[in-house]
Amino acid sequence: MTADVSKDHNVFEEVAKTARWTAAARARESRRGDRLFDDPLAELLAGPEGAELLTHFHPPHAAKEGNPFLPIRTRWFDEFLAGAVGPGHQVVGLGAGLDTRSFRLDWPENTVLFELDQPDLLSYKESQLDSSGAARRCECHRVPVNLAGDWTAALTGAGFDPARPTVWFAEGLLFYLPEELAAAVVRQAAGLSAPGSRFAADLIGTGIFRFPYLRSFLGKLEDAGSPWRFGTDDPRGFVENCGWRVDEVVEPGEPRANYGRWPRRAAPAGFRDLPRSFLVAASART
Repeated sequence: MTADVSKDHNVFEEVAKTARWTAAARARESRRGDRLFDDPLAELLAGPEGAELLTHFHPPHAAKEGNPFLPIRTRWFDEFLAGAVGPGHQVVGLGAGLDTRSFRLDWPENTVLFELDQPDLLSYKESQLDSSGAARRCECHRVPVNLAGDWTAALTGAGFDPARPTVWFAEGLLFYLPEELAAAVVRQAAGLSAPGSRFAADLIGTGIFRFPYLRSFLGKLEDAGSPWRFGTDDPRGFVENCGWRVDEVVEPGEPRANYGRWPRRAAPAGFRDLPRSFLVAASART
């Protein structure tokens, strides 16, 4: 499903407004005694605006705890990266936003991380983090790009080597893009991937756009200029059609995406009008 898009050139400027929201969610999780991860820089990056967005986007009964999927998603991506990245690998964060994994994860020797996102967002991130005194744990290059443009040239210009194994991750990105653009980004990543490369992304099902309980939330995203635009009920097929071999598709509530936090079972597979989220891990085709 693809929402109507009249000004695609504004997509990435709009998505930046949600970055502080997700940073605030990571900060809130980091304050929990039973936290699934620790992100000491998230509160700095979120700022007052991020904390306000947490209250704004969540209904009153969920304002304190928030969406349980967000910390589950972050933990799942952390574990994917820990298992996929080996010594000397490249890592590319597509739409990296205010991600802080270059500071908070233990990376193998000679890991090189490339963070791709819009220039203004990366500039804000750099100004905040560079003044924090925090030390990165791997070599990191911020690459300002518009993913609707020739981002692959900017990536290679920043030192990316297509001959080296690469681990790509697109966390909280693809459903903000028109379907054709989301597919193009995933396909281009596959085209730049040497044998041994991996890919991970989260996707949403089309039922999210039809579920009555989420209409208010989706309307708030629309009003903020950051609408969700694309969902698929076949995440495996979507990623494989973009040139990858899918290794795993999990939903929150399943054993591999639970961590004792999901309040119910995963949604039954036959109910297409329920809100569904998918975590997809894939490998380069040889």
